[in-house]
Amino acid sequence: MMQTRMIGEARVTRVLEYAAPTHDPAFLFPDLDPATLAAKAEQVAPHHYMPHMNRLIVTIQLWIVQAGGNVIVIDTGVGNAKPRGAARMNMLNSLVPAWLEAAGAAPHQVTHVVQTHMHSDHVGWNTILSDGHWVPTFPNARYLMPKRDFEYYRTKLASEPDALIDASFADSVMPVIEAGLVDFVEDDAGEIAGCLAVEPAPGHSHGMLTYRLRSRGEQGLFSADVMHSPLQILLPELNTGYCALPDEARRTRARVLADAADNDVLLMPMHFGAPHCGYVRRQGDGYRFEPATWPETA
Repeated sequence: MMQTRMIGEARVTRVLEYAAPTHDPAFLFPDLDPATLAAKAEQVAPHHYMPHMNRLIVTIQLWIVQAGGNVIVIDTGVGNAKPRGAARMNMLNSLVPAWLEAAGAAPHQVTHVVQTHMHSDHVGWNTILSDGHWVPTFPNARYLMPKRDFEYYRTKLASEPDALIDASFADSVMPVIEAGLVDFVEDDAGEIAGCLAVEPAPGHSHGMLTYRLRSRGEQGLFSADVMHSPLQILLPELNTGYCALPDEARRTRARVLADAADNDVLLMPMHFGAPHCGYVRRQGDGYRFEPATWPETA
């Protein structure tokens, strides 16, 4: 499944890997009081939360930008045939490659693969299995990885495992490095791929980056995991249990929300339920989420 829209002159497409009511709120948001969730449920059901199941809807998706002759894939999901500890991610057999080709992002067409951070659900389609070996999916692309995240996890994994990385460092990161296809992105890199402004967004991971697309007066922000759910727009102090640097995660979220509300920025996160992107609007002393609409054709 894919959907396409324009941001100025740039064509943006989202490709769905999977979406389902998979997460117990108490697991994803350990500090979320059930009474607070019940009070907010009407604002996030049914696209982001299923009250009768008490499950949050979590999506894995890939974003594609076509601009200035470049074909850019932003984050690469879980990937097929990857052994993973979480059952919902283990040994997937999805049709993502067919949807990428339909979107004009077949492996040979992609010029850049941009990683916001190094967790296993953001790097999986970096590689595919060929003759028993993991090889780069996009052989003509430069893979752009956040330097701070890479260095943190390379050091950490040398001494202990990390469930958020799982086996992805070995099967989805190192093969593209060994192929000579990786450029490491510094926090102050400025603009990459001719159209994406690099913005540090630490908190969820140590070196997470977001990427801002500007074209003809319009703005979109590939906001990675600054927020996993619109609940974190309604409750900006709410962190996931995955946030490596909790205080920095809150500061980053506060900055992103204020900027999005003040500048009419389309937020394009990884994990929101339908319609998977939208706007932040001020409401009283806080914010509300305004889902975006997708054009039937673009």
